[in-house]
Amino acid sequence: MRKEHLGSELDAFLAEEGLLVEAEAVAMKRVIAFQIAELMKERNLSKTVMAKRMNTSRATLDRLLDSSSGSVTLRTLERAALALDKRLRIELV
Repeated sequence: MRKEHLGSELDAFLAEEGLLVEAEAVAMKRVIAFQIAELMKERNLSKTVMAKRMNTSRATLDRLLDSSSGSVTLRTLERAALALDKRLRIELV
């Protein structure tokens, strides 16, 4: 780390390095994957049952639950939300 970053905020450092947008996207994906996994656990839903409810493949569900995978579509997120009796809300801030 360069000396000019000592004591600065992490967001400022990531923005300066051009990494803030990617870091935020990864964080959001991890939160969503965690929320879906927790809801599945609360409702005792296996991956097989969840995939069937979503009308998708188990591989697609695995990608959704993999916090390191960035290849998830809005359609997949919407299907997961509906399968869990939830709504997907995305907003620009």
